Amino acid sequence: MFKRSWPVFIIFISMISLQSSASMAKYLFPVLGPEGMTAWRLTFSSLMLIIIFKPWRKPITKQAFKYVFLYGVATGCMNLAFYSAIARIPLGITVAIELTGPIVVAMCYSRRLVDFIWLGVAVIGLAILLPIHQASGDLDPVGILMALLAGSGWACYIVFGRKAGALYGSSSVAIGSLIASLFLFPIGVWDSGSAMFSLELLPLVFVVSLLASAIPYGLDMIALPRLPAQTFSTLMSLSPVFAALSGFIVLQEQLTRYQWLAITFIIVSSIGTVLTMSRPTKIKSVNP
Repeated sequence: MFKRSWPVFIIFISMISLQSSASMAKYLFPVLGPEGMTAWRLTFSSLMLIIIFKPWRKPITKQAFKYVFLYGVATGCMNLAFYSAIARIPLGITVAIELTGPIVVAMCYSRRLVDFIWLGVAVIGLAILLPIHQASGDLDPVGILMALLAGSGWACYIVFGRKAGALYGSSSVAIGSLIASLFLFPIGVWDSGSAMFSLELLPLVFVVSLLASAIPYGLDMIALPRLPAQTFSTLMSLSPVFAALSGFIVLQEQLTRYQWLAITFIIVSSIGTVLTMSRPTKIKSVNP
C-alpha cells in the first residue's frame, strides 16, 4: 500500500512547500513589496536551477531561444501578477482563480461538449468571486484582476514552456528563470529601493525561494516518473485547498462559505477536465 501511495504523499508535501512559501512571501510585502519579493525569488530560483541543469553545456539555437525567451517573460509576469494578487486578496482565492489558466489551455486542445461543460463550471466559480456579486464580500477588484493575469501568465507559461522544452530540453527552465529575473530585478529595485539589499531580509527571501522552487521541483521530479500524468494533474488541481489552508494557518485568512463554494467549483472543473481528457498526455512541466 505504502509503495503505491508514497509518490502521492510526496506531491502533497510539494504543494504544501509551494503554498507555504507564498504565505511567507506575503509577510515580507510590507518591506519588499510584491515587486521586490518576485525579483529576489526568481533570482535565487534561477541560480539554483542553473546549478542543477548546467545549461552552458548545451548550445541553444535561435529558434529555441525565441521560445525560451517567451517562456521566461511569461514566468516573470505570472509570478509578479501572482504576488500582486495575494497582496490584495486571500491566497486560496488567488490560486483558485489562477487555476483557470491551465483549464482554458486544456479547453483549447479539445472541442468536445463535456470540456465546455467543465469550462462552464469554472466560470460559475469565477462569477461567485467577482465584485459584482454580493457574495464576493470585500474582495479587491484589482486583486481579482491580478489573479486573472497570473492565470493568463500560467497559460502562456504552459504553451511556451512546452515548445521551449521540446527544442531545448529541461535547461529551458533555468534560462527562462534567469531571463525573468533579469527584467524583473530592476523593477524590484525601483519599487523597494535599498530595502532590496537588507541583510536581515535576504536569508528569509532565500528560504521562500527554496520552498517555492527548489524543494517542490525536486520532489515533483522524484514523484513524476512513478505517477500517471492524469493522477499528477488531478492532484495539482487541489492546490487551492492547500493554499487556503496555508493562508488560514500562517496568515489567519478566513474565507466565507460562498468563497469556499467558488473554489470548489473551480477545483471540480479542473479535476473534471483532467479525468475526461481524450488521451493521456506526458507531463512537460511542474510547479510554476
